[in-house]
Amino acid sequence: MSAENRPTWRSLLEREKPLLLPGAYDALSARLIERAGFAAYVVGGYALVGSRYGIPDIGLAAFGEISAGIRDIMGATRLPVLVDCDTGYGDVKNVTYTIQGYERMGVSAIFMEDQVAPKRCGHMAGKDVIPAGEMVSKIRAAAAARSSRDFYIIARTDARAVHGLDDALRRGEMYLEAGADGLFIEAPQTVEELAKVGRTFQGVGQFANMVEGGGQTPVLPPDELQRLGFNMVAYPTTLIFRVARTVEKALADMKAGKPADTGQLVDFAGFKDITGFADWTRVEESYAPPRERP
Repeated sequence: MSAENRPTWRSLLEREKPLLLPGAYDALSARLIERAGFAAYVVGGYALVGSRYGIPDIGLAAFGEISAGIRDIMGATRLPVLVDCDTGYGDVKNVTYTIQGYERMGVSAIFMEDQVAPKRCGHMAGKDVIPAGEMVSKIRAAAAARSSRDFYIIARTDARAVHGLDDALRRGEMYLEAGADGLFIEAPQTVEELAKVGRTFQGVGQFANMVEGGGQTPVLPPDELQRLGFNMVAYPTTLIFRVARTVEKALADMKAGKPADTGQLVDFAGFKDITGFADWTRVEESYAPPRERP
């Protein structure tokens, strides 16, 4: 599937009920998501900066560092991708530059949040949000910067943790009016709050963020979230959290001299298959010049 033949984000939302979005944190995880049969994936800042740079998601990395990671991840899969672009990395100029950059890279959709910079992960304490009018200007700039309406823009608000759910809903309405295609009300804290968000924005592309392992939002099954009104369900940290625990255990076993349980390993042949060894061998056999004998 070439970039030109990828389905648009809107067509995915019409087809997938709901659209499940595992979070890729590197090229290998993106490849495995595709092999598992998912239709698309998300790259969140939390997992990307944690895995690539070993730092927390508190605004330490900006567009240059993060887009480099996105480019590497996209090179390993043909799937459409939704990218976390944080606050847009500055004012309306930076937002414009970010949108244009990601669209040229072949990103299918982005979400942008209304936090005060330096931002932090949406499920951490200590957040603050910019005035709603300032975010409206950023969304207008983002919508104007894209060259195609197929580039899908999701507006995220973190106001629930700062000013309460009603303010987050008010901001959601303003952001849709400003040109956002979908909404991401971050960190509702109860099932009842999730239901209220879903009812308020019926018919709008709505994003549910399932942070397994300690997030603020109840983790519900995808069909239940679809019933509540959410047609995008993301799992941004599930893979990186499981991998981190697996690596910790493997290192502890290694240090203790315990042999690896082969049932918990991808074997040598399996990893060659994941990384496309056979395809590269065919290229080599087809085009490499014959080796001269000494």
